Amino acid sequence: MKVWIDDSDSPADIIDALALSPFATGSQPWAQTASVERVRKDAPLTASGGVLVRAAASDDGPDSRLYEGDGWTMRVIRYKSGNAMIAVTAVTEDLAAAVVSETVKDAAEPRPVDDDNVTMGFFWKSEHGRRRSTKTIGASAWADVRRNYPRLAQGKLDSLMALRAGSAPGRLLLLHGPPGTGKTTLLRTLAREWRAWCQVDCVLDPERLFNDPGYLMEVAVGCDCPDHDEKKWRLLVLEDCDELIRAEAKLSSGQGLSRLLNLTDGLLGQGRDVLVAVTTNEDLQRLHPAVVRPGRCLAQIEVGRMQPDEASAWLGGSAGVGPGGLTLAEMFALKAGVAPEETPVETGLYL
Repeated sequence: MKVWIDDSDSPADIIDALALSPFATGSQPWAQTASVERVRKDAPLTASGGVLVRAAASDDGPDSRLYEGDGWTMRVIRYKSGNAMIAVTAVTEDLAAAVVSETVKDAAEPRPVDDDNVTMGFFWKSEHGRRRSTKTIGASAWADVRRNYPRLAQGKLDSLMALRAGSAPGRLLLLHGPPGTGKTTLLRTLAREWRAWCQVDCVLDPERLFNDPGYLMEVAVGCDCPDHDEKKWRLLVLEDCDELIRAEAKLSSGQGLSRLLNLTDGLLGQGRDVLVAVTTNEDLQRLHPAVVRPGRCLAQIEVGRMQPDEASAWLGGSAGVGPGGLTLAEMFALKAGVAPEETPVETGLYL
């Protein structure tokens, strides 16, 4: 294999080329990759007999290392986030699998066990295909945050939080309302309340998901990640997907809307324990009628502004509360002593 190098290449690029060379030439025709999250700082990330032949350290980027062993070659990339990527080529399939298995064994820190934390997944499409990573995030119990939401929404949210596997009347969850009303916090709380039966995954590039049938099939079919429990239901979270579900969505987003509906209420969703949650800042009246038709949604919940009396009760006083009420973000700002620049008056439309 010939490689051309110029001054735009980095030492890590050279390691990439050297790692691919045995596979490209056919001397090591078997390859296997693996990722490790929350890597222990003292984890060696190598296998028995491996000799370090190249190392490229970086102050502001990942560190790359190249190991060679008897019949195998391995590239290890450690990221500043604490994650790592391992790629092994070998003379046999069994040898490649054995080297990967030994390298990743006990390499990760144990997951924290804490009732106030929940593990959420994150999907995205890279140049190398569909990727998924997990992150442990803080999440409050519904009983602790219920008072942060308007009384008009509390009843529906009570029913949503109490939902259990197999009892969902639909597959689409729609949370709509102006920015700053706590929709993202609700999703974290939902992940905590449902964690016994449902894995919550956030799709970071929803516009790409529904415009790439291959990517959509990979996500809809399931996840082959080691930490994923296939017995659980899955909730795919699509945040701020206004352009996907507006009334004019079919004109602006092509087949994206149709594929979303097919996943939640069509052939693609049949036989799959998959729910979809969509958050939007749009008024319900501006959404496509196919999205909000009766029977499609397991819940349509408006997460709106707190009315003046609710906001005053939450704050313990009426100072700073205008006739249009306040969003949750504005109330927290007032509580911290930072007055919102302007408290909008309710006009009947979300601005």
